[in-house]
Amino acid sequence: MSETTAITQGNAAPPHPLKEFWKYFSENKGAVIGLYFIIFAIIVAVFANILAPYSPFEQYRDAILQPPIWMHGGSSKFFLGTDDVGRDILSRLIYGSRLSLFVGVIVVTISLAAGMILGVTSGYLGGYYEVIVMRAMDIILALPSLLLALAIVAILGPSLKNAIIAIAIVVLPHYVRLTRASVMAEKSKDYVTASKVCGSGPFRMMFAVLLPNCMAPLIVQATLGFSNAILDAAALGFLGMGAQPPTPEWGAMLANALQFIQRAWWVVTFPGLAILLTVLAFNLAGDGLRDALDPKMKR
Repeated sequence: MSETTAITQGNAAPPHPLKEFWKYFSENKGAVIGLYFIIFAIIVAVFANILAPYSPFEQYRDAILQPPIWMHGGSSKFFLGTDDVGRDILSRLIYGSRLSLFVGVIVVTISLAAGMILGVTSGYLGGYYEVIVMRAMDIILALPSLLLALAIVAILGPSLKNAIIAIAIVVLPHYVRLTRASVMAEKSKDYVTASKVCGSGPFRMMFAVLLPNCMAPLIVQATLGFSNAILDAAALGFLGMGAQPPTPEWGAMLANALQFIQRAWWVVTFPGLAILLTVLAFNLAGDGLRDALDPKMKR
């Protein structure tokens, strides 16, 4: 009976990759909480038109700096209160989530795509091309990221589009260096040699053979890159170099309300909490993703 059981267990099919991934990912409770919050933020951003009680630009002059509903003087009409020109803070936070997630998606997409191309080509081709690419990345990394982003936006002009370009340039070296390091580690493996023997050309070797096997660390870096992009966009908006008023962007909301921090704390607190929780959720999910995709972290 025991031999039959052993044979049955030996012939059992391996677990589905998604089930195995979720098993390791769910062991990190913080990562699961972060994932749920990200899903919640995405739903809020997608259905902002339905969930927001008012337009983010609509002003109610008879309710300027009205406190939240649970405070004295609050009203059920404005659950989180209003700002200095009578706009509903809850509605602006909801629409701001759409803008912040949009910035994260665009920044990560641009920087990840460019980083993979530069990283895999420099790691595979080597020579002077690799030296030029990596020295350029070293120059970008040598400069403080926020100051470099500010300089780029100052040259291009303050706007959300230029802020996205600046942030993508600032975070590009991380993807280039990570991709190059992964390619260098994979180049000497047997499957790469076998592909060369089978007659694979350089383009196929780089993008069909090497790159798919370097994606795990890049996925983790991209997840963490979302939080950095959201934080950098909020910082540029706070400094007046990102989204311009009256755009409902969390960093710009903080900058506009800074002068009311003592008399109307809710105007500053709620956008700050939105940035904090969103960045924390992406960081927690990124840590769990790293643990689930890294074989060395699996027990």
